Amino acid sequence: MGAVAIAHERTRWRMSVEARALVLVTAVLVAFGLVVLYSSSAVLAIQEGHSSAHYLVRQLIGALAGCVIFAVAAKIDAEKWRTWAWPLMGLSILLLVVLILPFTGAIAPRLNGSRRWLTLGLTVQPSELAKLAVVVWTAMLVVKKGDKMRRLTKGLLPFLLVVGVLDLLVILEPDLSMAMTFTVLMGIVLFAGGVRIGHFVVLGVLAIPILWREMERVQYALLRLTSFLDPGAAPAEAHYQLRQSLIAVGSGRLFGVGYGEGRQQTGFLPYPFNDFIASNVGEEWGFLGLVVLVAGFTLYGVLGFRIATMARTKFQQLLALGLTATTVLTAYLHIGVVIGLLPTTGLTLPFFSYGRSNLLLSFLITGILVNIASRHERVVGATASDPVTLAHARA
Repeated sequence: MGAVAIAHERTRWRMSVEARALVLVTAVLVAFGLVVLYSSSAVLAIQEGHSSAHYLVRQLIGALAGCVIFAVAAKIDAEKWRTWAWPLMGLSILLLVVLILPFTGAIAPRLNGSRRWLTLGLTVQPSELAKLAVVVWTAMLVVKKGDKMRRLTKGLLPFLLVVGVLDLLVILEPDLSMAMTFTVLMGIVLFAGGVRIGHFVVLGVLAIPILWREMERVQYALLRLTSFLDPGAAPAEAHYQLRQSLIAVGSGRLFGVGYGEGRQQTGFLPYPFNDFIASNVGEEWGFLGLVVLVAGFTLYGVLGFRIATMARTKFQQLLALGLTATTVLTAYLHIGVVIGLLPTTGLTLPFFSYGRSNLLLSFLITGILVNIASRHERVVGATASDPVTLAHARA
């Protein structure tokens, strides 16, 4: 009898209330995102000779694959990511190197002046994987260094060197916004890990002339900043996207012009289903639609940070913090660009923008957060065990 009872024992992950709430919020964001994507891409798809649902179907396939990735990530102990930190960072650097090599043009075509995607059967954006690598690797090394984090040379310098390599590689694409994203994510995890604020201030002051020099070298970034600070002093094409986005958001007013009735996605606004997809929300769903959008990501952030406080280890705490910041920060930056609060950056909106690299990363991040918010428990038969039940089962 005892052998039979023990044979039916198993373990499972039991999701907390926060984990279940995060899954629900994610499902709502994904559903809303698919609805918005269809409206913002239908006209362009028809103009390209496809059906109106072309981009929706492709995104839906990506969402289904994302669900599988989410389910796997939610079942893998998040602590294992600590051992995968260096391989993940190494793979990210390797893919970014391949991306910029002069003889890899066949698999890394130049689109709109940049080389950001690898065509390996599927189109992959290595910088999306690198965002995950930055958070996982930084969290791992913070825990490993411990008290040494208070020192500049042995604490902060190694982070700057490795993440600096990633920054340099994406700047060569060129993609300054992604380089800044890597640095900010690293800074968030380091700050939570106990790095002195004074070190950040000194390094920030030293980085300003370097950043400005790079912006002068990459003319498109300088034009975007100039058009944001003084639209009248910049060429009209430099702030065309922002102007059309503001027209879209402004025409939506409080309640929007109605689903499918927006005009900007008919050819006025470039990348209406990607870099500026939130402008479609503002136009067709109005100010209230943008409020719902902001509220959704705010709730995602609150749950993610709550999960960080529940983490089983220091590494998982920093991991949850960094991953939550990855999703929420990207979303807020995207929305800030669309409504004119920030210079144009080219960052996508998680769960909304077309592109499966970011979509899969967002699902993976959510799965890891759900695992951090879950607990292992023993199950005897179909019922979760407690010490008394388990003792009777073995008797």
